[in-house]
Amino acid sequence: MTPLRQRMLDALELRGMAARTREAYIDAVARLARHYGRSPDVLSATEVRQYLLHLLRERHLARSSVNQYGCAYRFLYGSVLGLDGERFQIPLAPAPQRLPEILSRQEIARLFAAACHDKARSFLMLAYGTGLRLSELCALRVADIDSAADRMCIRVVQGKGAKDRYVPLAPDVLALLRRWWRTARPAPWLFAAARDSGRQLDPKTPQRWYRGAAARAGITKRGGIHGLRHAWATHLLEAGVDLYSLQQWLGHGHIGTTTRYLHLARPDAPDGVRREPLNLLGALPPPTVH
Repeated sequence: MTPLRQRMLDALELRGMAARTREAYIDAVARLARHYGRSPDVLSATEVRQYLLHLLRERHLARSSVNQYGCAYRFLYGSVLGLDGERFQIPLAPAPQRLPEILSRQEIARLFAAACHDKARSFLMLAYGTGLRLSELCALRVADIDSAADRMCIRVVQGKGAKDRYVPLAPDVLALLRRWWRTARPAPWLFAAARDSGRQLDPKTPQRWYRGAAARAGITKRGGIHGLRHAWATHLLEAGVDLYSLQQWLGHGHIGTTTRYLHLARPDAPDGVRREPLNLLGALPPPTVH
């Protein structure tokens, strides 16, 4: 490991950056070094900006991805190397704000029916039934499930922003988890890696499960497994859950991030969804053949 990489790792850790953020920043700097064949600390601001343009024009990366590279370089040159931001400028442009395409309840039912096996189906159903992020789902332990009648919640340990939070555990989700526990007897991870029960599931695996099931179910809407989180939030709003509670359950730092779901919720929600707003799995219609 080079001294510069170690300095950057130390700085990221001191600032409490999440593990995935640290990995992304280190990878972005490594790619910059490979592109020029030189250590990043000898590159000019112009060379860094030209590399960002290369990512946009030649690699055709999305603006949001290029901005993540830019954030990594701002951290390296500003926080690690102490270069003045006025002289060593790394511009970031606003990323286009697109509303997600929300899966209908019928599409979600078809998705679950098309899952390749019980583990995949249980994972996808849990994603929709709790609204957890993919990384949070993969990091869930059996001990994080509190099924006591007066609690009924899932503890998310060190979610995005290094924050713990609690998410309500609906009765239909609890029934799903109990069924999965009887089938697999998982420990300590609720969904462990296939070849090593002592390791948590790699996030790439559920993404493959989702995309395979979506293709078999004839679902053409954009997005991956994160779309189940969007559907969870939207369907809860349609069922009458208040915005503040939803913000806390989603783990959003700002209410403005949560309000975008108001644009996606339909006022004509199906009959019955308001009687038991958290019972999303139980409210799904039977899947129809596509």
